[in-house]
Amino acid sequence: MKKILFSAIISLSLIFIAGISAEINAQTINGSIGTIKRGGAAKATIVMDIPGGLHVNSYRPGSEYAIPTVIKASASGAKVGSVMYPRGKNRKLSFSEETINVYEGRAVFTFNVAVPAKFKGSVVKIPVTVRYQACTDEVCYPPKNKEITLTARVS
Repeated sequence: MKKILFSAIISLSLIFIAGISAEINAQTINGSIGTIKRGGAAKATIVMDIPGGLHVNSYRPGSEYAIPTVIKASASGAKVGSVMYPRGKNRKLSFSEETINVYEGRAVFTFNVAVPAKFKGSVVKIPVTVRYQACTDEVCYPPKNKEITLTARVS
């Protein structure tokens, strides 16, 4: 009987942990950038899709305890401009006395990438790291980093 009870507790724990892992990893992050002309610039776009029932703290969540969403991008041989963050929505959540500014649904971030006229090569790669903290109305999960690489053709 003890073995059956122990097995049931372990099984339920694993299901719970798998559920938390699924919620933490539920956000999808994609990006795009068009062709960049030598001596010119193009706009890069990062899209974070956030499933219903979850939100992520915005770039300026307004709470000292909420970890903000931050986009970091770089490029070898090209210049990456400042990230433009969308406005979040102020929400009163059950775990906070104050409102917190969050992203829900879809958040779109943009930045410019400039390629010098003397750029050598036909492609520029832009590694991007998105740091965010996903939460429900009751709990926040540990912060997470997701990395993607944007590739732009240079003409």
